[in-house]
Amino acid sequence: MTTPTAEPVFDELTRQRAKEIIARYPQSRSALLPMLHLVQSVQGYVSQDGIRFCAEQLDLTTAEVSAVVTFYTMYKRRPSGEHLVSVCTNTLCAALGGDAIYQSLRERLGSEGRPLGHEQTVGEPGSSGSITLEHVECLAACDLAPVLQVNYEYFDRQSVESAGELVDALRRGEKPRPTRGAPLTDWRTVERELAGFFDDLPAAVEGPSAAEETLRGTRLAERNGWAAPAMPEHVELPALPEKK
Repeated sequence: MTTPTAEPVFDELTRQRAKEIIARYPQSRSALLPMLHLVQSVQGYVSQDGIRFCAEQLDLTTAEVSAVVTFYTMYKRRPSGEHLVSVCTNTLCAALGGDAIYQSLRERLGSEGRPLGHEQTVGEPGSSGSITLEHVECLAACDLAPVLQVNYEYFDRQSVESAGELVDALRRGEKPRPTRGAPLTDWRTVERELAGFFDDLPAAVEGPSAAEETLRGTRLAERNGWAAPAMPEHVELPALPEKK
């Protein structure tokens, strides 16, 4: 009796894409970060199979890969939803309402009176309308606080009410337009793009990339003819003291 062969976790297309990623770098180990995004685009998180896959492709130990996976919060250890909702709770956003937004979404997405936990998914992971909620450190948009991201696209100047309406729309299968950035797709598609593979590159970069508030200083400088001093052609560095 022949024992049936288990289907490989990663198909031939994924393995070919892994080779393309590795070919971009002079040393294969440098490809680990985009490789992990590729794994997430397939599985919706980084599983032990994903760790082994990266280790085999890059000639690393599973311990080396695990060290990277557990260091960076963008690599998830549990299956994620169709949409990753990231609420900034760093100082300025928190002071302007980020903490209240995060707490309200935890309660809104929870069940039976229990708030949703950090990086916990509501709905079947990967299914339409499923959401993984997390709080994050600074999203570098303090001039538009409080902000949150959906699949790393910005939704600026949020409130408890607007954030609630946003997640309700996502749960219904809608894809509201971000304040800045490309139109919403889904988290796995974005992970594949972070690995360097685009189904439609023009569409992926469509949309405003900066807010007027961010550009205000630049526009003011243009209007007044202000410019930063030119860099000198040659910069003489001070001599190092001699060793005694």
